[in-house]
Amino acid sequence: MSGAGSPALDVDGRGLTITIVAGSWHDEITNGLIAGATSTLEASGAEFSLVRVPGSFELPVVAKAALDAGADAVVALGVIIRGGTPHFEYVSAAATDGLTRVALDTGKPVGFGLLTLDDEQQGLDRAGLPGSKEDKGREAAEAAVATVRALRALS
Repeated sequence: MSGAGSPALDVDGRGLTITIVAGSWHDEITNGLIAGATSTLEASGAEFSLVRVPGSFELPVVAKAALDAGADAVVALGVIIRGGTPHFEYVSAAATDGLTRVALDTGKPVGFGLLTLDDEQQGLDRAGLPGSKEDKGREAAEAAVATVRALRALS
């Protein structure tokens, strides 16, 4: 499982405004991701808010709106589980490409917490829940804060 070799990141969020944008599918997994991101941002000292969207496809447009409205970064959280149709590939690609475009177009970080999974168990293993092996919500929040700091260091 990924996560081995994770870097130590600068997660000093004091003075930063972060927006968590989270999909609404697969409540247990998504709520775990939100909890991980929220606790990380609280500990970092960042100000943050949470915006829920219907699904992962909607993450990019709301992430862009949050960044355009003044957020320093976005933490994008969603869950897409493979099914028996090509829907998985289309939504995964559209959401991933859209979030990348938002980051590049705005010049602001998007912490990537979009889980693309073969089955529900993979999500439970990554959601930061009791018994989970990883906390992708925490990792996405850490990445967002650390990338703001990296970009500011270049200015």
